[in-house]
Amino acid sequence: MNAADLRAHWRDLVERRLPEAARPGWPVRLDHCFARILLDQACGGPWRDHVRPPAHANMPLDQLEAAITLGEAVLAGHANLALLNRRSLAWRGKSAAGPVPASLEDGDLILRRWRPEDTAPFAALNADPQVMAHFPRPRTDAESAAEAGRFDRRFVADGFGPWALTHAGRFIGFAGALRILQPLPFPGGDRPGTTVELAWRLARDAWGQGFATRAARLALADLAGRCGIRAVVAYTAAGNARSRAVMERLGMAPAVTFPHPAVPAGPLRDHVLYRLDCADREDAA
Repeated sequence: MNAADLRAHWRDLVERRLPEAARPGWPVRLDHCFARILLDQACGGPWRDHVRPPAHANMPLDQLEAAITLGEAVLAGHANLALLNRRSLAWRGKSAAGPVPASLEDGDLILRRWRPEDTAPFAALNADPQVMAHFPRPRTDAESAAEAGRFDRRFVADGFGPWALTHAGRFIGFAGALRILQPLPFPGGDRPGTTVELAWRLARDAWGQGFATRAARLALADLAGRCGIRAVVAYTAAGNARSRAVMERLGMAPAVTFPHPAVPAGPLRDHVLYRLDCADREDAA
């Protein structure tokens, strides 16, 4: 779809189709409210902080397409509009996801909220070809800064997110959880916002020391105890043996292989999905 068609699709979606489809139980009925909710999700925060109005004309096309995809999922009954609205309002200071601890700690390994001084080491991590070997490409400095900002804003929207990870006071990456907000082709992946992904990314000099497993266990305990989230998924390129080993050490079970729609055709496109249900593990014990 070219840019003009994409923008026309967006306007028809939010100005006509969503308002006409409004049903009892939906938190909004007006076109500008639908636009607010969908654009905020695509930007990972209040859209006017990131895009000059009018958004449909100035937003990067990949973000506009993400907003459209989410809106189509709402229309199909696959995305929870009330949840998406709560996230949008939380970013705008009109609701709250609940208190978030300042940090989670396991000795000198600490998960904490993001700080401005994390930007440079995070950019260096994302520019390392070995760290990013199972991604389509390394990140630029600007992309890394934007990603860190989106990660931290997830704590505002959901009460959890990918934490900045430090060891002995030094930033070494991130670990934590995030809601999957775009449809993905695996069972349950067609319901944006309902599936929670466990994720991590560590600097190369922090590999092989058990930090990813320890950090993920900290995050899982917080998710289950404080947030009441007992089931998570994780996925990675099929050839990423290092990350798959962490998933298996966490007790996650491989479920399916799927082609990741955001990854170009090639050796990285096939991803393996792992699942973990804490309740099942407790019953088995």
